[in-house]
Amino acid sequence: MCPLFLAPHRDLPRPPHPSEPRPHPNPEFGLGSRLERAVGFDRVFEVVRDAVRRTLGVERPGLGLALSNLPPQLGAYWQVAGNLIVLNEGLVETMRAAADSPLELNAFVYVILAHEYLHSLGYLDEREVRRVTAYVTRAAFGPDHLATRMADGDLWQMYPFLAQAPRGDGRRLRIVPRFDLASTQTYIR
Repeated sequence: MCPLFLAPHRDLPRPPHPSEPRPHPNPEFGLGSRLERAVGFDRVFEVVRDAVRRTLGVERPGLGLALSNLPPQLGAYWQVAGNLIVLNEGLVETMRAAADSPLELNAFVYVILAHEYLHSLGYLDEREVRRVTAYVTRAAFGPDHLATRMADGDLWQMYPFLAQAPRGDGRRLRIVPRFDLASTQTYIR
């Protein structure tokens, strides 16, 4: 793989080290209520983009989303230098069936999409992207929000039934239409 794709073209914002004080949610963000009423992947992703932009000051327009039948231990992936996040459809459907509220499902999707979105911004190290996902989520929603607890923890430990999600090999891929419209509406219809 070309080293050009392994190193970001700019310095990425680095959140404070975990030993430093954690952020408190900025009440001006108003993202908590948006996540509670989000409907669909595009709406959840709008919250992801806003949280990252407002917390880290970076963004990337024009990503697409596809659903695939991936192994249950894989929530999603983003291929380095690609424009497509591939989300595990079986995992999402398993969570949809078990979620106690729309917030629980949306928080789950938010955490997975935020993780992959941060990869697409150049955070390639898994440990670092988990830490940055938790930092952004805490800044956006506060320490007690369900999305923050999910980002701080391990989704498969919090929801052991996810290990029983349908198993797949990723051969089937279904593009989600009209995804990330907020950043592409001026040039893609």
